[in-house]
Amino acid sequence: MREQLALLPEYLGAHLRLTLAALLVGLAISLPLGILVTRKRWLEQPVLAVASVIQTIPSLALLAVMVPLLSALELRSIGFLPAFLGLVLYSLLPILRNTVTGIAGVDPAYIEAARGVGMTPRQQLLRVELPLAMPVIIAGVRTATVWTVGVATLSTPVGATSLGNYIFSGLQTRNYDAVFVGCIAAAALALALDRLVRLLASGVAERRQGTRVLAVASGVLALLCAWTVAPLVRGAGHTDRVVIGSKTFTEQYILSEILRGKLERGTGLRVETAQSLGSSVVFDALRSGEIDAYVDYSGTIWATVMRREASDIDRAEVTGEVGRWLLEKHGIVLVGTLGFENAYALAMPRGRAEQHATRTVSDLARIAPRLSMGGDYEFFGRPEWTSLQATYGLAPASRRSMDASLMYQAVGTGAVDVISAFSTDGRIAAMDLVVLHDDKGAIPPYDAVVLASSRLAERHPEAIEALRELVGTIDGDAMRAMNMAVDRDHESAEAVARRFLETKR
Repeated sequence: MREQLALLPEYLGAHLRLTLAALLVGLAISLPLGILVTRKRWLEQPVLAVASVIQTIPSLALLAVMVPLLSALELRSIGFLPAFLGLVLYSLLPILRNTVTGIAGVDPAYIEAARGVGMTPRQQLLRVELPLAMPVIIAGVRTATVWTVGVATLSTPVGATSLGNYIFSGLQTRNYDAVFVGCIAAAALALALDRLVRLLASGVAERRQGTRVLAVASGVLALLCAWTVAPLVRGAGHTDRVVIGSKTFTEQYILSEILRGKLERGTGLRVETAQSLGSSVVFDALRSGEIDAYVDYSGTIWATVMRREASDIDRAEVTGEVGRWLLEKHGIVLVGTLGFENAYALAMPRGRAEQHATRTVSDLARIAPRLSMGGDYEFFGRPEWTSLQATYGLAPASRRSMDASLMYQAVGTGAVDVISAFSTDGRIAAMDLVVLHDDKGAIPPYDAVVLASSRLAERHPEAIEALRELVGTIDGDAMRAMNMAVDRDHESAEAVARRFLETKR
């Protein structure tokens, strides 16, 4: 718990900064637009319809779609900007709708009275309509505030630091202290900001100077904390830094810490990690130079990025072709293979596999119509699943997509019969699962490879040399043991990585 609380200033400050920036911009857009709609009634339906459509888009998808859009515009596509833009869009509807509803709900008698005393339209708006509509508008702002705080926890996969870092990493590594701290901190922040908005609104409505001053002072203090404390804690201001990326599962957290430790010890460079990035997000970030290195898998690049088929191709040939393609197309350097393969694999509980005499995927295909299958949230949309279906005719009775950490729990409790496991996952041995042999070679090789950006190769060739020292140093058994130390024994990824590096000195 102490380790998690030490991260709180950084994560909370970043979350607060992201939330406040999105809310302020959302308010600056929604309030004037809502007023305009009440003056131009023909705008009401199309404007509210667009805002409603945005609101119906799943929040994680709304944040993720910003990455390719910004990349296409050659803007920074991971980190603060995509999360900020997504949150601004998500905050619009409650403020906009309540502004329109509040002004439209003003008693016509008050409007007539304002006109009768000779008020101009501007005076009528500022002195009559807005003050009377303010309680409804404030209710929309409060709703937007709570929503934005909650949705901001989903900004982690697009590279923005937030309290979601606790939740994503905690769920993957089964560190429930981290999940608890993240959830409590997010809830406390939402309540605090909601209270602040209500305090400010009551001070304005009741014309109490002390309340207004207290609310404004609290808001200024929150802004100062968000924009100064968190960057100081994180050590902002150093531009010559190396950023190591990772995807959203245990092995990636460990490997990112190994890469970071190796570079810090071997080069003295300042190294940071950007964790829990989506699979496509982390590759795009490396290609654009927003991160400098990470570990990927040859089969992922081969099938997902290069759009090639498996076709029983040799492992070394896949790695060689992937390295040449990355360098020619994107300037990315394939430093080397770490020494193990972490392939997608289909796994079943040993008892069920023995009951059905299932040892290969071909065996599974014969009984699949009677079984349910679970996969991580991207598996059933990946080329590997298409290849398995085409090669074996796999047709399970039902398919369930879920978080990778819950997938193992589901097969362990019998909620599903077979899962799309990862071959180096320590939970395979811990839960006594049987990995089914891919007897027709539908899934390509998945050697773990260290990838580095062209920027890192040009600016810090010594970093590439340090990373090359990791080539061939981790076999499958070693990786499974490290994964198990985190997943089963609840050690931190940083501690496991540090122990590994100590043994390689």
